[in-house]
Amino acid sequence: MDTLIYWFRNDLRLTDNPAFAEACLHAEHLLLIYIHRPQASNVHALGFPREDHHRQAFLRESLNDLRIQLRALGSDLLELSGEPKDILAQLVQRTRAEAVYCECIEAPEEMQQSREIQEQGILLKEFWQSSMLSPESLPFPAQAMPDMFTQFRKKVEYAGLKFAAPVKAPSTIPGLPELEGISAIQGADPENTSHHFLGGERSALEHLKQYLARRLPDSYKETRNQLIGKDYSSKFSPWLALGCISARTIAAELTAYEQIHGANDGTYWLWFELLWRDYFRFLHFKYGTRLYRSKGLSEAPIVNSGARRFEDWRSGTTGESLVDAGMRELLKTGYLSNRMRQIVASYWIYDLQGDWQLGAAWFESQLIDYDVYSNQGNWLYIAGRGTDPRGGRPFNVAKQTQDHDPRGEYQRLWL
Repeated sequence: MDTLIYWFRNDLRLTDNPAFAEACLHAEHLLLIYIHRPQASNVHALGFPREDHHRQAFLRESLNDLRIQLRALGSDLLELSGEPKDILAQLVQRTRAEAVYCECIEAPEEMQQSREIQEQGILLKEFWQSSMLSPESLPFPAQAMPDMFTQFRKKVEYAGLKFAAPVKAPSTIPGLPELEGISAIQGADPENTSHHFLGGERSALEHLKQYLARRLPDSYKETRNQLIGKDYSSKFSPWLALGCISARTIAAELTAYEQIHGANDGTYWLWFELLWRDYFRFLHFKYGTRLYRSKGLSEAPIVNSGARRFEDWRSGTTGESLVDAGMRELLKTGYLSNRMRQIVASYWIYDLQGDWQLGAAWFESQLIDYDVYSNQGNWLYIAGRGTDPRGGRPFNVAKQTQDHDPRGEYQRLWL
């Protein structure tokens, strides 16, 4: 093929990016783009941004890093804002591109984008590449996967599956096509925020390197539910969310680590959590848009406690100290430990009788590691509207406080 367009989505990396590698292999000229959501569609119905400043800053850092790497290989990144179908139709016409390559995202909004692009007569080649395991390698059709995670895990382990092999980054990138008259977004320095992560593939790989060098996998299982500090969990999730690093790369490096230092409960549990991430992804092949209904996979009635309680919850002013500390950490940093996510979600759903979808939307707005599959899957799980037959996960806040913050250190830190 002569000219191709590569559309970066949630895969802001060069290493282990099969779709990008394929585009480099088949193109004579390759235009590399990223499309930002139009400003008008970045607002939730209740008025808060779908991507607040912490998410935007981490994305900006990640795009800047990607641009630096591309320029070092003689290419560049074109950033645009608008509806993908309109932007790609214009670019295909201007460059006479034969096809658009991108990663496949099996979620309603992204799937709708793909349909609209194809309706423009554009050849869209999508590649599934965000999971640790390949869907084709599963010991069952993805559309007929077990509903329960435990059964899913056991079948995967019985089949001896660990991860799909990562692919190397291309050593060369085809030259850019001639392109004039396109109004692009200029890369800028990110807004100064309080989050503790630097976006981009190089930062992701450096974080993984130091995490393994300091032997932190060995203690992961014991420390993963702590609330304060940098090292209590792996902190891979922000980079995984934007695809600055792949789950396959992490799994491969973790296996190499085990070959040197030996496997243990901590290394297994890291792989176990990556498998949970895959599970939430593969559920989309089975249930699709049903996962996004207000009732989820359940027929239980919907409750809605109203806007006032939501304001109290999201601002950290409910009067429940542990919950308020968590919500204020989220507001200030764009991050929250997995344990605190479960606690504040449970409190919103069961104590405040809140709409789980509204809680999920707030997490989408705030979390720098927002991932459509994991966010939806975890909220459905807590709300009892997913595949778990036990029907929800209410947390006793008093018990959680005693178990995880008995001296009140976390509460004092954020309150």
